[in-house]
Amino acid sequence: MTITATATPGKSLLSPSDHTLILIDFQSQMAFATKSIAAEVLRNNAALVSHAAASFNVSTILTTVAEKSFSGPMFDEITDAFPGQAMLDRTSMNTWEDAAVIEEVNRIGKERIVFAGLWTSVCIVGPVASAIDQGFDTYFIADACGDISPEAHERAVQRMIQLGAKPMTSLQYLLELQRDWARTETYDSTTGIAKKWGGAYGLGISYAKMMFGASEASH
Repeated sequence: MTITATATPGKSLLSPSDHTLILIDFQSQMAFATKSIAAEVLRNNAALVSHAAASFNVSTILTTVAEKSFSGPMFDEITDAFPGQAMLDRTSMNTWEDAAVIEEVNRIGKERIVFAGLWTSVCIVGPVASAIDQGFDTYFIADACGDISPEAHERAVQRMIQLGAKPMTSLQYLLELQRDWARTETYDSTTGIAKKWGGAYGLGISYAKMMFGASEASH
């Protein structure tokens, strides 16, 4: 049988309207013991993901654990992207066991969910495993998660992949939402986010625009 290619995206690729982003426990107390990723890199990646989601109007849930009594507030880099949005504070380590979070998941009504947060082995594995069991199409942003050691993070990542979750990175998340530089309505915000939080790639954008007025939307 002959296969005919078409200029259409794969069904597994994310679009801004087809998923819910859940950001979990990006809090000071959790970050103190995180050793699998440098704190400044983690905060940078959390900012990149948050501002990407806000720029593309992705349905986003922000949840903390014991914010007032133990773990502290969510990173400013995240809350700045969603001014005025309420945090859903929990007692459960597994976000998916919190009734208020699940009520919001059901209110939004998306069958595809993207997770990121601290720690990978507890805060992320729990809801990922639970969501998969209930039939959700599940992704996690591996470099916007961290754990008490590189091995703890890697074992958690392997476990989630074995369960069927799909790993991705922070910059990949941003660029997958854009996916075509001809989408002019989000071009400036996407390149702006990349310039600020996209590391060496962002430096390259700044250089190209400054030195010769380059634009990815042009052939």
